[in-house]
Amino acid sequence: MSRQRANRADAGLPRTQAARSEGTRAALVRAARRLFGARGYAAVGTEEIVREAGVTRGALYHHFGGKEDLLSAVFEQLEADLLERITERVTAVGAEDPMAALSVGAESMLEAATEPEVHRIVLLDAPSVLGWERWREIGWRYGMGLTESALEAAIEAGQIARQPVRPLAHVLLGALDEAALYVARAPDPAAARAEMGAALERVLGGLRA
Repeated sequence: MSRQRANRADAGLPRTQAARSEGTRAALVRAARRLFGARGYAAVGTEEIVREAGVTRGALYHHFGGKEDLLSAVFEQLEADLLERITERVTAVGAEDPMAALSVGAESMLEAATEPEVHRIVLLDAPSVLGWERWREIGWRYGMGLTESALEAAIEAGQIARQPVRPLAHVLLGALDEAALYVARAPDPAAARAEMGAALERVLGGLRA
């Protein structure tokens, strides 16, 4: 059952039963996130996931269409966590210097790309299993709003020449995606992160009015 159908079904359940259902779903996502992050999507079977989560195989298929849908849920959770982390860092500097906020956001994304869980699930398994278009749609759904807000603030502060924000946000997010993938696939992620950090700083510097 899809997430949407499961949520609709849960809406008609007594409160305690709906809470148990949500708890089961959360346990499956936590277990899959641990296992996918440790060994990768291809090396983990559904039997291991349900055993780790302490639920039945039927519970998995009640909430998810299969392992691919579960990966999608894990990916979305990681994207939400990343957005929260980056937003906190960006907010700390954004009010006074929007361009500094953009730099902090870019650096935070490159830092995350070197973390094993993000590296494996977000940057390696999700695009290959879910497909490029679905991977990009989910990632941009979480990152587009923050990027547009930072760019709008930079324009209002006179740091960037006035221009349409949406296409510029697409260009920057595309560059960030490629930079993160480059770091994730590099033989030396730390060196790649430094190289890409410098390259992104040059790109952001070129935007300054």
